Amino acid sequence: MMRLIIEYAYTHSVPVTEDNVEELCAVADQFTVKGIIDACCRFQEKHLRSDNCIGIWKFADIYCCPELERKAFLFILHRFEEVVASEGFLQLTAEQLAVIIGRDDLNARQEKTVFEAVVRWISHSPEDRQRHMALLLSKFRLTIMNTDYFINDVKYHALVKDDAECQSIINSTFLAMYNLLNNRDPNSDGHTPLFGQRLPYAVLLAIGGWSGGGPTNGIEAYDPRADRWINVTTNEESPRAYHGATFLDGMVYCVGGFDSIDYFSSVRRFDPRTHTWHEAAPMHSCRCYVSVVTLNGCIYAMGGYDGHGRLNTAERYDPRTNQWTLLPHMHEQRSDASAAALRGKVFICGGFNGNECLATAECYDPDTNQWTLIAPMRSRRSGVGVVAYRGHIYAVGGFDGTNRLQSVEAYNPVINSWHNMPSMLTPRSNFGIEVVDDLLFAVGGFNGFTTTFNVECYDGDDGEWYEAHNMDIFRSAVSCCVMHGLPNIAEYAAPRAALLLPPAAEADSEGSIESL
Repeated sequence: MMRLIIEYAYTHSVPVTEDNVEELCAVADQFTVKGIIDACCRFQEKHLRSDNCIGIWKFADIYCCPELERKAFLFILHRFEEVVASEGFLQLTAEQLAVIIGRDDLNARQEKTVFEAVVRWISHSPEDRQRHMALLLSKFRLTIMNTDYFINDVKYHALVKDDAECQSIINSTFLAMYNLLNNRDPNSDGHTPLFGQRLPYAVLLAIGGWSGGGPTNGIEAYDPRADRWINVTTNEESPRAYHGATFLDGMVYCVGGFDSIDYFSSVRRFDPRTHTWHEAAPMHSCRCYVSVVTLNGCIYAMGGYDGHGRLNTAERYDPRTNQWTLLPHMHEQRSDASAAALRGKVFICGGFNGNECLATAECYDPDTNQWTLIAPMRSRRSGVGVVAYRGHIYAVGGFDGTNRLQSVEAYNPVINSWHNMPSMLTPRSNFGIEVVDDLLFAVGGFNGFTTTFNVECYDGDDGEWYEAHNMDIFRSAVSCCVMHGLPNIAEYAAPRAALLLPPAAEADSEGSIESL
């Protein structure tokens, strides 16, 4: 270690590795070599993983690295469901665990995940830790748990049922739930556990589209933890439809499109932290009905209509250079197609070639810089929604030249084959499609008769489609993307103070609280 420090004095560089980073930082701290401490912190930040983030969080606290400490803590919150399986999780103190699970921005889809994590932590050293159960129980959002789970797995858990302080919290929770169901103040007893929904890690944005006979600049954000949409429209953005949208490196990009007069080659970039729009480099071609996807830190824009003809061209944008690069031509002219990225490749499916709706699909491999035709879909689909979900490419809805479709099929890249999946509740084309919280969402579109604000989601666990909360804006030709990991995610989420029990919890709870 001393040799490394002396060499740093002459060279201002130091080799930092996983094997030496902690010892090196300790010696650098002892001799106040700030440059080495900073190098160790940068190394730790680049190597954050679910199995080491807690150790790095503690490391940053010991060596006074506030930025690393902040990023490690956010990593713990955002990857909580992975972190709880690590050995480091079991080494947390009760106070540290209470801080983590008490956060609104803890990323846990179900509150039972948090409860089971706490049980695992206590079980690691029950003699020393079970006395902390009441402190930790007070940090849960107990009223949003499934009622059966709350009663059978929490109320009567061995760590809870024989603890007087825990039972007081349980009783207060029942009172809060009763008050909520009867539209009373849940805080009326003055001793209510936290009952609001946690903040989402990711929100779905629905941007622009065709509404009321023309394009709109309306932007709505969907909060999947609350099943609510909120309007986040910024007046800086001009109306556009038939565009593409994607989220990359903390920025939302709107690519191409049409405003009822002009076809766009322009690209607009939105910073959700500052709510400001900026111009990025324009594409080589105007592209309305464009297919847009992100892969390996770059944005791909494919096909579309330039005002004269349907395109088989494609290009790739690198945000580091702010430049677009032309790619080899696709096998087909495709406007109104849709695309997704999976296993390091870009897949584009369906569309319209100027004469007919297409069933063909192809994929681009950036390693070989080539397009390859894959097995065609079972149905022709223009205005289709394409998304990667659970290792497959899903092609959802669309227009076959005669009817709007509600059918769904999925492509297995391993066997190069399509198979049918459960159909949507309603037919639709030219809609937004994204995956949030491991649910596949179909947003808005045209159902064959009218533009809709209807939203539905597919749960791969039970193979069913469910209605979700409708948007406020009727629109088709809308593009969606998912924003995640924002420090100001609360600005795009439903206000927590205004939320009562979510619809699923209400259905579970109705009629059961009074009897208890």
